[in-house]
Amino acid sequence: MKKYEVVGIGNAIVDVFAQADDSFLEMMGIEKGIMQLVERERGELLYAAMRDRVQAPGGSVANTLAGLGNLGLRTAFIGRVHDDALGRFYAKAMADEGTDFPNAPVAGGELPTSRSMIFVAPDGERSMNTYLGISSELGPDDVSEQVAGEAAILFLEGYLYDKPKGKEAFERAAKLCRQAGGKAGIALSDPFCVDRHRADFRRLVCDLDYVIGNQHEWESLYQTDLDSALAQAAQDAGQVVCTRSGDEVILLRGAERAVVPVRRVVPVDATGAGDQFAAGFIYGMATGQSLEISGRMGCVAAAEVISHFGARPEAELKRLFRAEGLI
Repeated sequence: MKKYEVVGIGNAIVDVFAQADDSFLEMMGIEKGIMQLVERERGELLYAAMRDRVQAPGGSVANTLAGLGNLGLRTAFIGRVHDDALGRFYAKAMADEGTDFPNAPVAGGELPTSRSMIFVAPDGERSMNTYLGISSELGPDDVSEQVAGEAAILFLEGYLYDKPKGKEAFERAAKLCRQAGGKAGIALSDPFCVDRHRADFRRLVCDLDYVIGNQHEWESLYQTDLDSALAQAAQDAGQVVCTRSGDEVILLRGAERAVVPVRRVVPVDATGAGDQFAAGFIYGMATGQSLEISGRMGCVAAAEVISHFGARPEAELKRLFRAEGLI
């Protein structure tokens, strides 16, 4: 048996939340509903503009691992934080939630721990402004064989491809996992990330065991309409998952296809919806569930996280799965 049922690799980011109305977003030049990278000076300006800040350990893949930990799986996260107040907070919070954080906070250096200023609008849409800080230095030396090689399932964050060293870390982790008999997959992260790394992601779709993306990401990847994109992806990938906003989830594995309807709910905060969908889906995959059940688990987990403030589940997800007859 592997030491870890799921290992994630991605940016270790402290999420800093604040409420903001549309006029504030417009005044600050923040595009509503997307994630954008910001430089240090812009990050400090936005941080200073936040009122009633709430902080939590974040990062897309780390949020997914928190959901998997909620479901009782053994997890670890490969990330990089500075030995500063936010970095020590992050490492402790991950450990307290049951996810191993094997890389100790890094002393010295100029770059601080990464943080994302997340402004939540009254309709639940979130605008993420991320300063990568020390996460931009995550590299292959941060990937231990004792961690990546001990993963039954590895989950990779597409944003890592924005830095050459992150790309090398990503590739090393996937290689170590798969050589040891594990499965490796990726979240496409966002359409702009796909635009930046289309050739690499097209190769990864063919090389990895599963790929998760939404409609816009798949259309961007293949530069065509969704039906054509998924038809091509089904030929290229081991397992394909596509979420269509507010409509349905399409899951493909070879000739097998499942379509899961999405139950519409009014979000309190949409932050983490995709991350927790991934948690539910990966839990289903890890426990040998069908495509349909795995997709339904993802939808239940996503619905839970958008029902409250923050990117990680508050309810016991297994209890919600039982209520839906999934376990």
